[in-house]
Amino acid sequence: MRTIPSSELIINSDGSIFHLHIKPEHLADIVILVGDPGRVEMVASYFDEKECNIASREFRTITGTYKGKRMTVISTGIGTDNIDIVVSELDALANIDFATRQEKEQKRQLTLLRLGTSGAIQPDIPLGSFVFARTSVGFDGLLNYYEGRDGVCDLAIEQAFVEHTGWNPQLPAPYFIDADADLFEHFKDSVVEGITVAAPGFYGPQGRWLRIAPADKQLNSKIESFRYEDRRITNFEMEGSALAGLGALMGHRAGTLCTIIAQRAVKDMNTDYKPFVRQMVEMALDKLAAL
Repeated sequence: MRTIPSSELIINSDGSIFHLHIKPEHLADIVILVGDPGRVEMVASYFDEKECNIASREFRTITGTYKGKRMTVISTGIGTDNIDIVVSELDALANIDFATRQEKEQKRQLTLLRLGTSGAIQPDIPLGSFVFARTSVGFDGLLNYYEGRDGVCDLAIEQAFVEHTGWNPQLPAPYFIDADADLFEHFKDSVVEGITVAAPGFYGPQGRWLRIAPADKQLNSKIESFRYEDRRITNFEMEGSALAGLGALMGHRAGTLCTIIAQRAVKDMNTDYKPFVRQMVEMALDKLAAL
């Protein structure tokens, strides 16, 4: 069995994992991921009790209980690169023995649910909707660095998408990855189903521009018009593909739920979206407590 070197599994002097600064005993089986560190406290305000409150860089972690169910809420910051750090370190906390630096024989499966905000690209999805990414498509290329990528991705839809969009080979190869099927079924009656794009940036990669125009000004219309069987792309965000992909490779239940705070068909964005976020958090907590 491989012993993981200290240069790859970095353990702080207090026994915590390198970036997150949390210890194995701090981690619940249900993990809620949010981008904004400030949103951690908002989610945890619903907890009945709290065990720990740990901050390190953009990563803030609170573990507690909600309706008797133990949960951890953690901030990831923005982007799939941060998801790579967070999910890898959460899996290490769950499935690596820090004393021996070896994988545990008995694996622990985590439930990883990202709660985010998003913009819709289909005109029939109104503001305030909850979109569950039954499938995520990553424009970031992260999963392509990992062994086993083809085994968890939907290669047929990838090929259809590349052909439909005339995908620029200078960009990272897109990957399509499904959320955990059981997790989706658990939320199905409260959400809109979608294919969610995880973009590696907020401006050009999502078709926005201030002074530098996107290389392909028609890409967004090609994305919006893409259809595969009865499936379509519904919204943009920046983390879900890495979460679903790494979750699948590591054997965890993972998915992304977003509340829609912007609509491409509506040019004037309402920035007072906090009520939408609270409604999503309340619904998600109740669903997770019922798992």
